Amino acid sequence: MEDISWADFEKVLIAAGTIVRVEPFPEARKPAWKVWADFGPYGERKTSAQIVSLYAPEQLVGKQIVGVLNFPEKQIGPFRSQFLLTGFHTDAGVVLTTVDRAVPNGARMA
Repeated sequence: MEDISWADFEKVLIAAGTIVRVEPFPEARKPAWKVWADFGPYGERKTSAQIVSLYAPEQLVGKQIVGVLNFPEKQIGPFRSQFLLTGFHTDAGVVLTTVDRAVPNGARMA
């Protein structure tokens, strides 16, 4: 793996947001939810997330998560993804990256 500089890391906008809405995404090739999150000063953004094996919609709404906000938007079938919802792959599915204590929506990872 190649080392990166601090300046490289600072280019990635990694921020906290709160999930405000979750809907089924039946058109997705792999099981996924449509997820909307409030990132404070960066606004509300949506994404597609293949997290259905570990999370039901009612478990997600209100959860504070970590997202990457400055990747280009990505078309996923009929849906436009506006951020990357971060997590860790496990045998059971993707475990979301969350914060230990509440922080303001839009707070940048340090």
